[in-house]
Amino acid sequence: MTIGFPSRVALSTCALTVAGVLALSPTAAAAAGGAEPTPGGQRALQPQPSLLYGSGTQVRLRGGAPRLPEVSALSWVVADAGTGEVLAAHEAHRKLPPASTLKTLFALTVLPALPAGLEHRVSEEELAGIGPGSSRVGVAEDHTYTVADLWRGVFLNSGNDAVHVLASLNGGWAATAAQMQAKARTLGALDTHVLSPDGYDTPGQVSSAYDLAVFGREGLRNPDFAAYCGTAEASFPGRGGWSYGIRNTNRLLTGADGVAAYPGLIGIKNGYTSEAGNTLVAAARRGTRTLVVTVMNPQAGGGLAVYEEARALLDWGFDAAGRVDPVGSLDALRATPPPHGPHASPVAAAVAPPAQDSDAAWGRTATIASASVAGAGAVALALRLKKRSPVRG
Repeated sequence: MTIGFPSRVALSTCALTVAGVLALSPTAAAAAGGAEPTPGGQRALQPQPSLLYGSGTQVRLRGGAPRLPEVSALSWVVADAGTGEVLAAHEAHRKLPPASTLKTLFALTVLPALPAGLEHRVSEEELAGIGPGSSRVGVAEDHTYTVADLWRGVFLNSGNDAVHVLASLNGGWAATAAQMQAKARTLGALDTHVLSPDGYDTPGQVSSAYDLAVFGREGLRNPDFAAYCGTAEASFPGRGGWSYGIRNTNRLLTGADGVAAYPGLIGIKNGYTSEAGNTLVAAARRGTRTLVVTVMNPQAGGGLAVYEEARALLDWGFDAAGRVDPVGSLDALRATPPPHGPHASPVAAAVAPPAQDSDAAWGRTATIASASVAGAGAVALALRLKKRSPVRG
């Protein structure tokens, strides 16, 4: 059954999609009704297309399933990253400012276009137009960086300065925004409207918990994206041949400011602006299962609540495995099917049968993330963190 809670009731779990055909066991399908027979003799449950567009919380609990945690976020989604099934959601398609979680779409769009080893000398013009109060990693004009340096600045420090330089290399600010918009549509992310590629507050720029979960899951298909988003600490080039330490601002990854690191966290992206509040896309692996959650703008608990609410949703999602029926699919609105085959990325392999391939593929993704964290261990010894007030982007 579908439980619909009023939009102002803060309950948790995450949902990202309009319903597609999701295979269930004959028993579950028969109990649900509205199913069609499949070639294998099983019946496939077909959630109503409007389900995730409904107000309130959407979840289909089976007997013995754990109750959803209380979550104050305006919108959230919990989904299985391997299958794309949305396990639960609250206002999944509500259009809200995304803050720096929009950088996931920026990376999906631009990462394939720029070789990581490409060196570039930054000009004054490339750093023009960065919004007041923007988060920065410290990119300086007349200094040379590799593209990989700039991506670490984007993923770890949410550097809008690094985004501006990468967008310039990609053809310019407006061209990159247009490419991001087109990329969102091909992925079935129909709620997203891109105006500022760095996620800076701009009137009319919106996304949704559903769309951001789509971007996060899609990003894990790219090994470079997975490596960057799972890096806890790194060094960033400064002037005069020296470097300084930077640390990922995703506290579920690093365990900072009193937020305990989440076991098995793969990473992805957090954000904050005055209009968006705190936002987060996170993915974690437990055993053979990987989940992706989105949390947008918690209304209680302060600036760190976004991490604790994401933690509660991840815990629920892992505990509910096999005891809930999906309320939608992250693949439902895609213009093109996800990649499969011998050259498919980790998430794509996880979607495709057989099941053992899923385990191995997600193991590779987890290894990428773990290696990124381990490789930065030396940097951590010299890293000194300073507490800063929240900034935009």
